[in-house]
Order: sequence, then structure tokens, then C-alpha cells
Amino acid sequence: MFASLGRQLRCLVNGPANTQRMGYLSIARIAALGCLLAACAAPLPDTIAQRLDVLLPAELILLGEQHDAADHHRLEYALVLELANRRQLGALVMEMVEQGRSTADLARDASEADAQSALQWDEASWPWKDYGPVVMAAVQNGVPVLGANLPRTAMRTAMANETLDDRLSPERLARQRQAIRSGHCMMLPESQIAPMTRIQIARDAAMADTLVGARQSGKTVVLVAGAAHVSRSLGVPLHLPASIDVKVVRLSAGLTEPSVPTEGSDQDVIWETARMEPRDHCAEFKQRM
Repeated sequence: MFASLGRQLRCLVNGPANTQRMGYLSIARIAALGCLLAACAAPLPDTIAQRLDVLLPAELILLGEQHDAADHHRLEYALVLELANRRQLGALVMEMVEQGRSTADLARDASEADAQSALQWDEASWPWKDYGPVVMAAVQNGVPVLGANLPRTAMRTAMANETLDDRLSPERLARQRQAIRSGHCMMLPESQIAPMTRIQIARDAAMADTLVGARQSGKTVVLVAGAAHVSRSLGVPLHLPASIDVKVVRLSAGLTEPSVPTEGSDQDVIWETARMEPRDHCAEFKQRM
């Protein structure tokens, strides 16, 4: 069930308490309920089908999530299922899985355990309860799920690869390095900033390469990744050929910026969901350290 938050300028997309039931809601029910995707006060369509119509045609749709936002996982599931029902989904590409892993050899009636095995799913990092529904929506419709992230075995090489610095302009490289500092709560030694930035660049480039290889004529490939990875100014789009038609959607758990970005924004549209209580990630990080 999806419930609005009254007079708030956003909607909470409420799934069933049971994750398994949420994973297999019919798209007809999803599309029929208004205010599905939040930003209720903005002049944007309400149903997943209408929102998808705004994005299409597109060879690639990049969904930038907040990893711990349950609403975002529900939106990803709804969009993937709607594309699959239209027979327009070419592939589901995921940051959460290393490049080279795939469900392409699985049958439509494969089990969740089969999918987890094929993708060598890292449950400790990415809870299956969050991502299993969207994975299985693709598998059950005969659509491959592809890993896109840089393999761990390639990270050390990336850290030492100074040519990766040239993939970004000097201004963007400086911004990415600052993002690495901030993302690690200003606790990384300065000597580690450049190597860690190269890993970020290499990860974005790996995702871009996977997307390019997954394209199919007349169909749309969807990427599920963290919001920073889909940024037009710093992330995956920078590593894609300019000729590819790409739409970037940022999923936001409580942004204060407009739901319709201005020209030159890092995304084409923002789908806002209910505001989440802020977490002090730096306090948690320092405690782990």
C-alpha cells in the first residue's frame, strides 16, 4: 500500500511490511495509486508509468539512490517492472555487483538463491531484502542483471594508475578529491586522497563500460547506483559516449531543492520521497575507525 503524507510536499511510498510481498506487487496496482513518486506539489506526473513516459525514449536510465532509503528500492522495483511489462527493459545494471557477474544464464523461474549465487551477492554490504525484489523482477521477465562495479582485485591497480586523473578536468578532479575527503569525514591521510579518487573514477568508468556493452536497440538499460555515481558532472555520465541518450534520475529522501532541476543540473529529474531522519555517518565512521 502506498500512503500520502497529508500536506507534506512529498509522499512516502509505503510497501507491505513483508518484503517478499512487496517484491511481487502488480504494476497495475502501483500505477493506479496516485502520488507514487513524491514531490507531490511539483508539476510532475504521479504514477510510475507516467513518470517513465517523461523519461522515454532513453537508451539508459540512471537511478541514483540513497542506499538505506527503503522508498528508493521500491521505486527502482516499480520502474524496472514497468519497463519489463512493456517489453522495453534491456538489462538491469547494478553498482552492488562486481563487473563480470550476471544472471544471463538463469531461467525465468530461477530462485532467489540461484540469483544470489550467479551474482555472488555480498549480503554484508548490500542486504538482499533491499535489492532482491528489483533483481527478481528482471530475472522473472527474462532480463539479465549485470554487475558493473570495479572488481576488488582491480582496485590496487586503479589506485596507482595516474592516467585515471586525466579522465576528469582539473576542476572536476579537484571536486572529486574534495568529495573523497568529505565522504571519509576528513579522516583520510592526504597521501590517500589521490589513490582513493582514482578508485572512484575507475568505478564510474567500469559502470559506464558495462552500460555501453548492455545496450539493445529499441530497449532501455537501467542502472541502480548511489546518487554520487550518477552525477552528470562527476560520475558515470562523464564516461559515456556523448551520442548515447541518457536520463539521470536522482532519488532523494528529503531534498530542499526543486523537484524539477534547472538546466545544467547533475540530474534530469529528482524524485523525492519522505524525509529520513539524518544519520551522523561521520560519528559512525569514527567509531568504526
